[in-house]
Amino acid sequence: MLKAVRLIIGLVILAIALVIGYSIANRDKDIPVKIDKVVKTVFVEEVKNDTVSIVIPANGNLVAKNRLELYAEVQGIFRSSAHDFKVGQAYNRGETLLNLDSSEYYASVQAAKSELYNLATSIMPDLRLDYPEIFQKWQTYLDGFDINKSTPQLPETSSQKERYFITGRGLYSAYYNVKNLEQRLGKYRITAPFSGILTEALVNKGTLVRSGQKLGEFIDTSVYELEVSIGKKFSDLLSIGEKVNLTTVDGTKEYTGKVVRVNGRVDQTTQTIKVFIELEGSDSLKEGMFLQANLDARDELEAISIPRQLLVDNSQIYIVKDGLLDLIKVNPVYFSDKEVVIKGIPDGTKYLAKSVPGAYAGMRVKVYDETTNTEDTE
Repeated sequence: MLKAVRLIIGLVILAIALVIGYSIANRDKDIPVKIDKVVKTVFVEEVKNDTVSIVIPANGNLVAKNRLELYAEVQGIFRSSAHDFKVGQAYNRGETLLNLDSSEYYASVQAAKSELYNLATSIMPDLRLDYPEIFQKWQTYLDGFDINKSTPQLPETSSQKERYFITGRGLYSAYYNVKNLEQRLGKYRITAPFSGILTEALVNKGTLVRSGQKLGEFIDTSVYELEVSIGKKFSDLLSIGEKVNLTTVDGTKEYTGKVVRVNGRVDQTTQTIKVFIELEGSDSLKEGMFLQANLDARDELEAISIPRQLLVDNSQIYIVKDGLLDLIKVNPVYFSDKEVVIKGIPDGTKYLAKSVPGAYAGMRVKVYDETTNTEDTE
C-alpha cells in the first residue's frame, strides 16, 4: 500500500512539472518580435573639380651661406681684438677679429727691407757711370722708399742689359724675399671679410696660439641657405629663382625664400635630389633652425584633394548613391603625407568625407545634413 501511494504522488508531481514547463515554453510564441535594421549615418562632400596646386613639403636646417672657420697660420700670443672675442659678438666688415703678437717677426721684415734698400743704394754709382739713362728712374724709386710702409714694386727694366745688371746685383731676390715676409706678416692679423657674429670662440686673450690651431667660427647673418631633398620626379618642375614659402615647426612664423641651386645628381639611396633655398637674414633667423619648405611643383587641372584614409586600395573611393554606398575607380596623381590628389570623378558626385568602419559596397546609409543637423536618406 505504501509503495502504491508513493508512486501516485510521484506521477502527480511529474504531471504538474510537465504542465508548468509546457506553459512557460509556449508563453512568448504569440508575441511578435520586431528586429530593426541599423542604418549608419555618414558625412559626405560634393565633388567640385578645380585646379589643385601640388605642393611638395620638405624640411631642413638653416646654414649661413657665408661662413669662415678661423685657423692660425702663424704662431704668437693673442694680443687684441676689435671687440671681446666671445661667442655671439658681432663684428663689422674690416674689423680685427684677432691680432697676434708679431713684434719679433716684424723686426725680421724690417731687416729684410733695409737690406733691399742698401742693395738698391749700392748700384746707384754704377748706374750714374754706366747707365745714366736709367739713373733717374732708380733715384725716384729710392726717394719713395719708406721702410715703415709696404715695399714698392721695383722699376720696370727697359732693356735686357739693364735686366741682367739688376738681377746680377741680387735686387730681384731681395725684393721677392721681402714681399714673401710681408705676406706672412699679414697673417698675424685676421680681419672680418664680412659683417657677422662669432658662433665659436676657442681662444682667449693672452694665450699662445700655435700654427694650424682652430680659433673659432665666424658667420654672415645677412643670408642663409636651407638644404632640402625632394623626389627626383619633381626635379624638372623646379626652376632657379622660384619663390618658396617656409614656416617654423610650430607654424608661428613664415618666411619667403628662393631656389638658388638644384643638384644635378640623384642620391642613389633615397632617389632624391638636393635643392638649396636662399633666405634673407632677419633677427628671428638663426643658424641651425629647422624650417618646413613648401615647394610649388605644378597645377593639376580638373582634380580634387581628399584625405588619404578615404582612398581604398590606392585606386577607389566610396560614394553615396540612392542611399547606398558604392565603390568607384579614381586616378590618383599625387600623394602627400596626409592628402591625395585624384581625378576622374564627375562634378556633383557625393563621396564619403569621413571613413565608416565596416563599410562595403551596397551598404545602406543616411546622409548627415550639417545645415539642419538632420539625417536624410538618399
